[in-house]
Amino acid sequence: MQPKWPSLSYENGKNTYETLHMWTQILGKIKLGTLPWMNHSWHVTLKITPTGLTTSSLPYRDQFFEIVLDLVNHQLLILTNRGEIRNFGLPGLSVADFYEKLFSELKELNIDLEIYSKPVELPNPIRFEEDTLHAHYDKEVVTALHKALLAMQDVFTGFRCHFKGKCSDVHFFWGSFDLAVSRFSGRKAPKHPGGIPNLADWVTEEAYSHEVTSAGFWPGSEALPEAAFYCYFYPEPEDYKNAAIEPKEAYYHEKLREFILPYNVVQESEDPEAKLREFLESTYDAGAKLAGWNRNSLED
Repeated sequence: MQPKWPSLSYENGKNTYETLHMWTQILGKIKLGTLPWMNHSWHVTLKITPTGLTTSSLPYRDQFFEIVLDLVNHQLLILTNRGEIRNFGLPGLSVADFYEKLFSELKELNIDLEIYSKPVELPNPIRFEEDTLHAHYDKEVVTALHKALLAMQDVFTGFRCHFKGKCSDVHFFWGSFDLAVSRFSGRKAPKHPGGIPNLADWVTEEAYSHEVTSAGFWPGSEALPEAAFYCYFYPEPEDYKNAAIEPKEAYYHEKLREFILPYNVVQESEDPEAKLREFLESTYDAGAKLAGWNRNSLED
């Protein structure tokens, strides 16, 4: 049995994370094609469950269905309100294999969908149906990531509960492959400059239409090759990067313009939950003060 907060290695998990990332993008684009638009793209996010990641309920004509990435039993499941179930194993599949199998199973359930098959938020993306490059699935890596997401989701949810203003759910963004929760001041923000690779600027502009702070977790990327927690404000308050943030291991990343707390600092601490809460509260407290948020009306 792995501990509640397992160790994570970007170096060891990179290939598996990249494959999972593309699979989650496919699920997210199915949500995009079946649901009406919700502010800040919240309708397309995935949710962490005890067994993995889910689209939650999706409508299609006269039926409803759900797609689950089961990271415990290492399979994909399609469930419908008619009691039908389809599944296939995940190990050994490329992105192209996964794409073909998923849409074939959907079609057998009389769910005939099409999605824009080019990944978003990535430079030089490979279309899903052509992507045989990403085909790595390490069960131990997947199990560790899932356990870590469950543990941190619990802390993020507690953090969310003490805010009375507009706040997102704790959800998984498949574009950037991160778990996040966002708080809003209620005031409009300057127009976001956009510029995210393969993502329409209007999507980013709408997502950042109002002053916001987001906290979350990435398993790692080329820009930050380690699992880490993050927090940022948009627009960033003046002198925020010089704020005194706890715990002491947290630092400001100049290129990403975010405060970063390495995951291993949390995982290796005597009280991981308290260490993560300290980071979430400290980064929010510093930014809200500097930005002049009306905290009396926003907080308990």
